[in-house]
Amino acid sequence: MDIFRTPDARFDDLPDWPFVPRYVEIADGLRVHYVDEGAAGAQPVLMLHGEPSWAYLYRHMISPAVDAGFRVVAPDLVGFGRSDKPLDRAAYSYAAQVAWMQQWIEALDLRNIVLACQDWGSLIGLRLVAAMPDRFAGVALSNGGLPEGQPAPRAFAIWRAFARYSPVFPIGRIVKAGTKRALSAEEIAAYDAPFPTSASKVAARVYPSFVPLGDNVAVPDQKRAWAALEAFDKPFLCCFSDGDPITRGGDALFTGRVPGTKGMAHRTLKGGHFIQEDDPAGFVAAIRDVAAARR
Repeated sequence: MDIFRTPDARFDDLPDWPFVPRYVEIADGLRVHYVDEGAAGAQPVLMLHGEPSWAYLYRHMISPAVDAGFRVVAPDLVGFGRSDKPLDRAAYSYAAQVAWMQQWIEALDLRNIVLACQDWGSLIGLRLVAAMPDRFAGVALSNGGLPEGQPAPRAFAIWRAFARYSPVFPIGRIVKAGTKRALSAEEIAAYDAPFPTSASKVAARVYPSFVPLGDNVAVPDQKRAWAALEAFDKPFLCCFSDGDPITRGGDALFTGRVPGTKGMAHRTLKGGHFIQEDDPAGFVAAIRDVAAARR
């Protein structure tokens, strides 16, 4: 497998990113990067990023969650961040990414996990919860979902076409467009840092086509995952934002259908699609509420 590994120098002196890089090797010799902060014996919070970002997205949440008594683990998905990036488009699939992240969780032997997820972090994270529910203590879900063949919203269809056909794919500017808060030039550059070449962006470009909207090969897997979530009675809190045109109203798909949503203080956060940039404190508060409800 032909793999691109972003040079370490690309990650020097990124703003608000003091975290020591850690690595685990999984199947096919793929190296997965992750942040691991907080006491080893503390309850782990899995902060799972989406598309086209990397773990840098959670930089304003990691230390506050550690200060609240959690151990925070924030991996880069394969193809993103400091993790290895297969250069063959055929190496990627929805099922492959779920399997890679499952291997990573098993390698670290994470248990009693609170999942904090958004965007593709939700598509992957909720599949992990469905596949290994005994390892999870609860879920804080923002601006994401688990689609199972619904028609694609117009805003998403535009994004999917852009990812596939646009001659340029400026990742930092794409993230900026999904926030309400103005990102600095240095922050935009930090989102670009893992992707110095066009070839290194293959995962970021292909993942929109994998979202199971309409007739998609992943729909049967999604329906099986939903069947598992319909039996998931651990705390499940929705904290969607008030300014995301793609996922607005998506919380209604979970409340009532997932037993763990019952009695939880679901809330609306302030911001755009990338809520980690706009309302990190609100997202951390949701994580704390999930952990408290479980206790």
